[in-house]
Amino acid sequence: MRVLETVEGPADLKKLTDQQLTDLATEIRDVLVETVTRTGGHLGPNLGMVEITLAMHRVFDSPRDRLLFDIGHQAYVHKLVTGRAGEFGTLRQQGGLSGYPSQAESEHDVIENCHASTALSYADGLAKAYRVRGEDRHVVAVIGDGALTGGMAWEALNNIAAAKDLNLVIIVNDNGRSYSPTVGGLATHLTSLRTNPRYEKVLDLIKKNLGRTPYVGPPMYEVLHGVKKGLKDMLAPQGMFEDLGLKYVGPVDGHDRQALEDALRNAKAFGGPVIVHAVTKKGFGYAAAEQDEEDNLHQIRPVNKPRGWTDVFSDELIKIGHRRQDVVAITAAMLHPTGLAPFAEEFPDRIFDVGIAEQHAVTSAAGLALGGLHPVVGLYSTFLNRAFDQLLLDVALHECGVTFVLDRAGVTGDDGPTHNGIYDMSLSNLVPGLRLAAPRDGKRVQELLNEAIEVDDAPTVLRFAKGEVFPDIEAIDRVGQIDVLHRSGKDVLLVGIGSMAATAMEVAQRLEAHGFGVTVVDPRWVKPVNPQLVELAKDFELVATIEDNGRAGGCGTMIAQALRDAGVETPFRDFGVPQEFLEHAKRAAVLQAIGLTGQEVAREITEQLTRHAEALSEPDTAGDRPGT
Repeated sequence: MRVLETVEGPADLKKLTDQQLTDLATEIRDVLVETVTRTGGHLGPNLGMVEITLAMHRVFDSPRDRLLFDIGHQAYVHKLVTGRAGEFGTLRQQGGLSGYPSQAESEHDVIENCHASTALSYADGLAKAYRVRGEDRHVVAVIGDGALTGGMAWEALNNIAAAKDLNLVIIVNDNGRSYSPTVGGLATHLTSLRTNPRYEKVLDLIKKNLGRTPYVGPPMYEVLHGVKKGLKDMLAPQGMFEDLGLKYVGPVDGHDRQALEDALRNAKAFGGPVIVHAVTKKGFGYAAAEQDEEDNLHQIRPVNKPRGWTDVFSDELIKIGHRRQDVVAITAAMLHPTGLAPFAEEFPDRIFDVGIAEQHAVTSAAGLALGGLHPVVGLYSTFLNRAFDQLLLDVALHECGVTFVLDRAGVTGDDGPTHNGIYDMSLSNLVPGLRLAAPRDGKRVQELLNEAIEVDDAPTVLRFAKGEVFPDIEAIDRVGQIDVLHRSGKDVLLVGIGSMAATAMEVAQRLEAHGFGVTVVDPRWVKPVNPQLVELAKDFELVATIEDNGRAGGCGTMIAQALRDAGVETPFRDFGVPQEFLEHAKRAAVLQAIGLTGQEVAREITEQLTRHAEALSEPDTAGDRPGT
């Protein structure tokens, strides 16, 4: 029997011998590789988390002690040792385990976070709650060095340091990488800690020699303390933590379980906030991950991946970069995932990776624009949520020409509710002057990106879906800037937004089979609403919009408002994502579950048209009623 099969919960880990724990670590890595290479997910980060997770659960008592992970994708090992090993093969599959902590799965999961730099704030609040309630419980937060590049983490640290009696332990999982190598001043600081193993030997030597001095007393103790701190700051500059008033332990070998346990026990006994600095290697124990230069197999990349939306954007931006010397690019620790790596290779002086700091990225982009450049900010759609204030008041208010390229817009599926990009159009709708483009296919990505970069007096947003790019849908006509994709009559005007234009074409086909005449248009630029779209709407029996954004405040809302303002009384339907957190599953399965498919949309439109026709055909019998 494998050791892992005997582990039903954290308490079982405390019964194992050193050899069993070593065997368990090997078994866990085997399970991670076998499962994640099949299901997809985050492999490299979890291979580096094995010993840290085992040490945490052996020193602390989950769920009474609360263990938090920042970012949550490094919690796979935690899942395996908290009673979910038998279900681990369902990882990221519909109805199976989430790729992040999940309160619905286990009492050992506290926060369901995928957005980085948040766990320390959760931990601060939890620890203070237990102190107020008089409960003797510890809170442990694991945060990667990449997540420490986010400003929110430092806001939390500043507050944690002021609360001297919190039972709070912070483990900095320092592997030198987030997706790509971690960048910034913090990364340089931690690198100096990682690369100066001499300092502990020097400190021990000084301490021993001073200890032999016959006159050691309180004065010499102060001298020793000062010498020790000075040497530590010189050889391993840990002062950034200690100057905040936080007790610092480390660096500790993050793959030496016993050393980690010793450090965590000392931290637990301290009686106040402590930082334990663990140096790990992303992808540890699996040669293919250790040797992967791009991101240590942060995520499993499909073999022979088909050409995606990101690839189209990436290639076109390089062409623009050669033509426009003022175009620069910004990424928030997502150089490869957002397709900006080729631009960085071509124009190394025109790319800025700011770390996991979306707010800073956006306001820095405003500064670049004010300085005469045109920045292109590459983000996942879900991460624009974090920088809305900066988009509104730092970019738009100052009429800065900044282009935001939002990857993974719409329903993304496997990563669950935190990764779906279903809010960006609603947020963009609130921003005065902003122009929003939603390309339906690869050719439109190229066209609209070029058009966006020509705008120098307002922010522009270009958003596209995840995965394989859709086949091009060519227009049969154009009304102003609106593409007409299909025309067979004037019963229904279907407005397909972005990637949902393909769904609109399917809906049209189904409606025509029931005898309805349908025209399908793609506005291309969906904000501001094109006045010519409003004029078109006057000639139809029904206008329907289809988008993969949340219905609240989305494109349907914008167009409906424009119709009302113009006094257009054509009946209107908006189809989009309901305002709820969507369970993880493949994109097609999620769209099916929420009724955002060609078949379901066509059925609802057919029913509405039928009801409308029946209402028109009913005779007016009001004159036959008594009293009339």
